[in-house]
Amino acid sequence: MMKNWHEESVEDVLSSLHSHMSGLQADEADRRLAEYGSNKLPEPCRPSPLRRFLAQFHNILIYVLLGAAAITTLLAHWVDTGVILAVVLINALIGYVQEGKAEKAMDAIRRMLAPRASVLREGVRRVVDGEAVVPGDLVLMEAGDKVPADLRLVKVHGLTIQEAILTGESIAVDKHTDPVAADSALGDRKCMAFSGTTVTSGQGMGVVVATGAHTEIGRISDLLAGVEALTTPLVQQMAVFAKWLTAFILAVAGLLLGFGYLVLELPFAELFMAVVGLSVAAIPEGLPAVLTITLAVGVQAMARRNAIVRRLPAIETLGSVSVICSDKTGTLTRNEMSVASVLGPRHLYRVDGTGYEPAGRFTSGGGAVTPPEHSPLEDLALAAVLCNDAELQNREGRWLVEGDPMEGALLAFAARAGLDRGEIRGRWARTDVIPFDSSHRFMATLNHDHEGSGRVFVKGAPETILAMCREQRGEAGAAASLDREDWLARAEAIAAEGQRVLALAARPMPAGHTVLEHEDIDGFLTLLGMVGLIDPPRDEAVAAVSECRSAGIRVKMITGDHATTAAAIGRQLGLDNPDKVLTGIDLDRLDDVQLAERVLDTDVFARTSPEHKLRLVMALQAHGLTVAMTGDGVNDAPALKRADAGIAMGRKGSEAAKEASELVLADDNFASITAAVREGRTVYANIKKVISWTLPTNAGEASTIILALLLGLTLPITPVQILWVNMITAVTLGIALAFEPSENDIMDRPPRPRGEPLLSGDLIWHIVLVAALFLGGVFGIYLYAVEQGYSIDLARTIAMNTLVTMEIFHLLFIRNMHSPKLGWRRLRGTRVLWFAIALVVVGQIAITYLPPMQGVFETEAIPSRDALLILAVGVVLFVIIELEKRLRLRLSKDVRASADVAGDDTTPIRD
Repeated sequence: MMKNWHEESVEDVLSSLHSHMSGLQADEADRRLAEYGSNKLPEPCRPSPLRRFLAQFHNILIYVLLGAAAITTLLAHWVDTGVILAVVLINALIGYVQEGKAEKAMDAIRRMLAPRASVLREGVRRVVDGEAVVPGDLVLMEAGDKVPADLRLVKVHGLTIQEAILTGESIAVDKHTDPVAADSALGDRKCMAFSGTTVTSGQGMGVVVATGAHTEIGRISDLLAGVEALTTPLVQQMAVFAKWLTAFILAVAGLLLGFGYLVLELPFAELFMAVVGLSVAAIPEGLPAVLTITLAVGVQAMARRNAIVRRLPAIETLGSVSVICSDKTGTLTRNEMSVASVLGPRHLYRVDGTGYEPAGRFTSGGGAVTPPEHSPLEDLALAAVLCNDAELQNREGRWLVEGDPMEGALLAFAARAGLDRGEIRGRWARTDVIPFDSSHRFMATLNHDHEGSGRVFVKGAPETILAMCREQRGEAGAAASLDREDWLARAEAIAAEGQRVLALAARPMPAGHTVLEHEDIDGFLTLLGMVGLIDPPRDEAVAAVSECRSAGIRVKMITGDHATTAAAIGRQLGLDNPDKVLTGIDLDRLDDVQLAERVLDTDVFARTSPEHKLRLVMALQAHGLTVAMTGDGVNDAPALKRADAGIAMGRKGSEAAKEASELVLADDNFASITAAVREGRTVYANIKKVISWTLPTNAGEASTIILALLLGLTLPITPVQILWVNMITAVTLGIALAFEPSENDIMDRPPRPRGEPLLSGDLIWHIVLVAALFLGGVFGIYLYAVEQGYSIDLARTIAMNTLVTMEIFHLLFIRNMHSPKLGWRRLRGTRVLWFAIALVVVGQIAITYLPPMQGVFETEAIPSRDALLILAVGVVLFVIIELEKRLRLRLSKDVRASADVAGDDTTPIRD
């Protein structure tokens, strides 16, 4: 079934398939249906819903949380147990919903197969279910039909097919029946029609050579099923962190339990509860919930930037992206053909405009021109309107084309030149037409006005039209001699800019001539001029590429379009090395090692297949890069799934692409990706702030218990009080960090390395420093309270409130932990921050001064003098860590400056 049918002749294909031009016999079609199966993609084996749900709990961090829940249950703290279990359940539900995106993507691909098909059987045309089409069937197609299977074309008449979902090429492909080379790229197999693509014009007939899983779209489905989806950097780091934290806490708890029981000979029950308190203090049970909320805040922020997040961890992945592999058509470009250049007899005109919108302007030689003052433009516009079968429609303020996109671009060009197509078509009635056909490569119409005067208008390939012309229109309207070589040279110049060139010509006809024949135009035409069409880059995409460069992110364009067009678009976008293009054929000649060497310094890839896109993503990942992939077609789905961050287009994207991705752009705008990267970096920065605040405070709490056990002292804070502190601060102070705004220089920083650990050297030092300060503050004020003759309950109450106060001031520091200066604007914080602090203060007042709460948590009212002392301890903590930060940043700056000076003498200057 997987033969190179495109290199064989029609006769050989029919012979190989034991078919003929009258189609299969009905009984033979039934036999083949039983042999080859239905024309649909096979259903994959899937785990049961229950198994998928239970699998969400198989995670070390979930085990830690469940352990924390068990501990809080032993402490009879049912509220906190419920909170922890709720976090576990929510995480499991989120994972369950997001599980199986590959299956959803393949479901979307299955829906793309044609539901009905017209076939020729026993010489009679019949309409059958798409699933009943078999190899050897003759399929009849016309404009608007969806191709039901892979076909080798046997007859065509002006047949063009839109194959963007497979190839990424924005222009519909002209089809013919002649064989092509065996190594032709998918987009160059013009004698083939592929399942799931759409006929845009003309008619054709083809013999089915592949159905179901054996089609090109089925091959992509198999490829997608075999692609391993990567976990995000945050998920990987959290898994490592959770294992390390679990092992560390259990080891410390075990050692303390053994030391206290065997060496200190403490009562086991009392010792065990103290160890439980240690575990409660050390386990950041609120961290997963705060991380989830931080990601959820990022989801809302991205939604405001037109980026819809399908998987929460993907937000953080965007923040670490170092390479964006972007599809061209519809992502970097508009996926709307537009006339960009016009060649007149003497002048080159440039056309500005947006999509199919009729508004625009013309320039020549750097100055604006008015079409009525340049008659060649009006003559070309008239031909563009009349030799045209398309229509433009304004739907809700957006101009769309009905018909061939290229013809829609010609109508928009004519409207920009000031012609009313309705008025023109009403004045010039069409009396005959020669439709476009790939065999003669032109379209011609015969039109008559109300006076009976006739004119023939022709458009087609420049070489074809020039061969049919005997003269050209002069600048002033009179006929002039035709310089074919000059016209071809000028056409090649704009073709080198990636534009598709069309020539337009005309001929007057007598009033009574109402039938158009090839003999009427061959050798009798007058050349009017030529137009260059292109799918132009989005203006905002050019700016976005520049912003990506400043953020240290490399943009690579991967397209199914031709190399010349891809290079031209790459130059307009400002990509690095746009003229250094690798094609699909080039990629096939490279092994994985060679590809990994070439992929870093090449930014434009053309005529690529789904396998090529997947290989390119994996080659970049082999260098340790975090790769984002954008796309909208079925051909993009495997690479979207494999990429660290798959980004699909929401408007023009296929369902297969959306289901295979983590993010969907609601506006199909590449510029939205850079906005999403900014939000991703902000989310990760806030996650680091949450971790940088949580771990030192938990370490400080745990160290007080460890020191008390080692010295055989009474615990300065009870386990239930520690649990209260963890609960009230985690759900208030920790969450406040999720709402921190983007830092001003966040897009001027290079992408962080993929393997960057959550616990950096600076953070570990900060944990040690803050834990020591917490230890000194809590123990110091506890010992002070004992020396004052206060009861144990009051001393513990003072110590607990000191702990909370230190956590608040530590939070104020964490917000600006990377800022060298501390101004009022940075210190004042957000409304969410101060609301969270107010909630904590109210909670501490309640637990300290309300009798019902005092009975539960064994607290006593604190004298006002001691309350001021507690506040002073928090201020001292802030001053110490702020001074340490400034000293550390200054030393780090001096070290970098010394390294730069040394580098000046040894490192060559690079452009």
